[in-house]
Amino acid sequence: MTAPTTYGLSSEARNLHWLLTNLVEEVPGIQSVAVVSSDGLLLLSSDPAHTEQSRAARPAKGPRGSAADLATIVSGIGSLTVGAARLLEHGGVKHTMVAMDEGSLFVMSISDGSLLGVHGSAECDMSVVAYHMALFVGRAGHVLTPELRSELRKSMEAESTGSTR
Repeated sequence: MTAPTTYGLSSEARNLHWLLTNLVEEVPGIQSVAVVSSDGLLLLSSDPAHTEQSRAARPAKGPRGSAADLATIVSGIGSLTVGAARLLEHGGVKHTMVAMDEGSLFVMSISDGSLLGVHGSAECDMSVVAYHMALFVGRAGHVLTPELRSELRKSMEAESTGSTR
């Protein structure tokens, strides 16, 4: 994974980028990670390239449109499970896991509706991934303020258009 550009970002934003990079590099089997706001916008991603050119170079397996597709999936699953929890009257959703033949998807609540989504390979140890996701959420949840979410969103937009700060 190539680290996303953090030039010009606040120390809190750089710390979140570092936490995300650390999660991907230290946990075997993680293929991609996305942090999504409560309104479904991609805030942070392990995929630094968000351009059409990089999408064409992606392997056949995994989210086809890179981080944007993972963010869409995570947002949709998050919304579906929140609705299910309301209908069943069982309180808030803490995490969701989807196990597939050739991989897995994990979605965990961070704070104020933001979500952490992880796409793992079939070989990943689900308990290790879930543990490290919980560590990320514990470290990131209290700093993910509205101001930081706005900064991260602007940073993602700048990266996808190729502009610099």
